[in-house]
Amino acid sequence: MVTSVRGAAKHTIGVLDLQGDVAEHLDHLERLGIAAIRVKESSDLAHLAGLIIPGGESTCLARLLDIFGIKDCILHEFQRGLKLWGTCAGAILLAGKVVGEETFLPLIDIEIQRNAFGSQLDSFVSEALIPPVAQDPMPLTFIRAPKITRVGEGVDVLLRHDGYIAAAESPDVLVTVFHPELTPSLAFHRYFALKCGLTPSMEEEFPLIDSMWNSRSWTRYTRLGF
Repeated sequence: MVTSVRGAAKHTIGVLDLQGDVAEHLDHLERLGIAAIRVKESSDLAHLAGLIIPGGESTCLARLLDIFGIKDCILHEFQRGLKLWGTCAGAILLAGKVVGEETFLPLIDIEIQRNAFGSQLDSFVSEALIPPVAQDPMPLTFIRAPKITRVGEGVDVLLRHDGYIAAAESPDVLVTVFHPELTPSLAFHRYFALKCGLTPSMEEEFPLIDSMWNSRSWTRYTRLGF
């Protein structure tokens, strides 16, 4: 269910809609019965329970956040309790240290290295069991992915994969270097919703792999004009 900004309240999760995998995240949240909105300007952040900063291109996202004056508003709402989830490029933006670069929204004590696997041609898929998130193994999609090379005090590692950290969290911030929104798994979106204090429609024992999902499911948002 994609909610209008006027209807947004503390039961709503926003998806930053400047660049990147926006519709894919909205699609997963809708499948969980979570109200969601596109966040295009600072006023859209009011009264959200959480914000997803999607994968895309971190330098482009950083510039757009500055241009549209959203960066400072995110920091303000974060101090008021807004939960954040950064996927891939979003994780880079939220990192406390980025190898060889300046930080942008350093809200979680991790060190991250961008494009750690190489070019777009070095993207890959994998699978892993992440017990805090789901009881069954879940698919993982890595696209020009970064690596988390270190976590600081107060940050829990959710997934170590092939010798590096692929997912971590603090009480208020979740980061994943892969793209859960590009798989049929709803587990991470459910996990973030719970972190935001929301209750997804799916019960704990409900299978979190949606058999109705396919790689073009998100395109219905374009057809419906969202």
